[in-house]
Amino acid sequence: MSVETITTISPVTNKPVATRSGLSDADIEAIPELATEAFQSWRKTPLKERQTIVRTALALLEGKQDELAKELTEQMGRPIAYTAKEVSTAVARGRYLLKISDEALSDTDGEPEKGFKRYIKKVPIGPVLVLFAWNYPYLILINSIIPALLSGNSIILKPSPQTPTVVEQIAVIFKKAGLPDNIIQYFHSGSFTQIETLIRAPAIQLVCFTGSVAGGLAVQRAASDRVAVRVGLELGGKDPAYVRSDVDVAWAADEIVDGAIFNSGQSCCSLERIYVDEKIHDQFVSAVQEVLKGYKLGDPFDKNTNIGPVVSKRSVETIRMHVKDALEKGAKDMTPENETFTSPPGDGNYVAPILLTNVDHSMVVMTEETFGPVIPVMKVKGDQEAIKLMNDSQFGLTASIWTKDTDKGNEIAEEVEAGTVFVNRADFPSPDLAWIGWKNSGKGQTLSKFGFDQFVKLKSYHIKQYPK
Repeated sequence: MSVETITTISPVTNKPVATRSGLSDADIEAIPELATEAFQSWRKTPLKERQTIVRTALALLEGKQDELAKELTEQMGRPIAYTAKEVSTAVARGRYLLKISDEALSDTDGEPEKGFKRYIKKVPIGPVLVLFAWNYPYLILINSIIPALLSGNSIILKPSPQTPTVVEQIAVIFKKAGLPDNIIQYFHSGSFTQIETLIRAPAIQLVCFTGSVAGGLAVQRAASDRVAVRVGLELGGKDPAYVRSDVDVAWAADEIVDGAIFNSGQSCCSLERIYVDEKIHDQFVSAVQEVLKGYKLGDPFDKNTNIGPVVSKRSVETIRMHVKDALEKGAKDMTPENETFTSPPGDGNYVAPILLTNVDHSMVVMTEETFGPVIPVMKVKGDQEAIKLMNDSQFGLTASIWTKDTDKGNEIAEEVEAGTVFVNRADFPSPDLAWIGWKNSGKGQTLSKFGFDQFVKLKSYHIKQYPK
């Protein structure tokens, strides 16, 4: 059987920029065995030694951020002005997880009783399969590999075909940092059959998947007949923002535009639904228009570019379909004139930011994940209507409330169905807080001390002194 060739098409030029060979089915089947062998020694390695290796690897990763930034821009299209920041943010996130690892992995004592010692220990679960997306690959990887390694597990990485070099860079970095062989393995594949083979392998104890709802459901189905395997899912979002009438409108507009179209809107926690109090609706729309006039769409290797291409022609089609549906149902295109929006480079998958008003929940742009630089703004009468509309979604990743009255913002946040609620901020996974999706946005959690939980299992020890 011949092995698969996987080609990466750059969204900047729509030309191939990398090719990788897949593995044979026999090679795929051998991966869990190697991971198990490596795990048996790694799990016995003292935490302090694991911490030293992770600390060294993070320093090496930090030192390569400019090189990695260029690869990211070429492969997935984010402007070069921002890609290095992903790497430095990933390093900072990893260092926080490293800092709290002693506490997160510590034993829990039972009730004291003379003649007895009882405690609960957190022990590593075994080989972990990590399937991750292209849009923030280093950030997504850090969420899994740092707690997985510190907990004592081995890891198998499968990258998106869009960003193949990420796993190769990570493997080299950790090897240089002193990580033993086969603690981290990776493979390239475009075949879900091969992924399914690994999910069903008895050695695999956890599958961490980041991607679409459809992809997450496929992973969950593949694991459904195995009791031992855990599945953690970080899936899509349709994240809402509610702008109350007391805000500084210009400030809120600037923040919300950034939250909606950074990375060309290709973030699971991008702002995709904007609800604005009717008393300031028109003023807010005008302020958004002013902000958009200052953005530059274009070549992502130009350091002045704010918005690069979206990842694929298929993404372009999805975004245009969502906008077309909205306009046919009565939405208004209020996008301001901006020369760069109408004359982007000719070869890439460029989509200009689009500002829509007069939208409602009959439109797919308000109900399905668009994953593009679209800003739909809907007028609401006040808090209760906003809460009802924010909760009217199959997704529940993040939500934000924008108001001078932070106590009221917190009160509204209590009513919103989302794993993370922001007041006067958006699109910012904080490493000290759990990152978790409600509804169809996922299950399980990463980040914070709770981000270690899926990588360990509990083992209780009940020790009685010998009675004679």
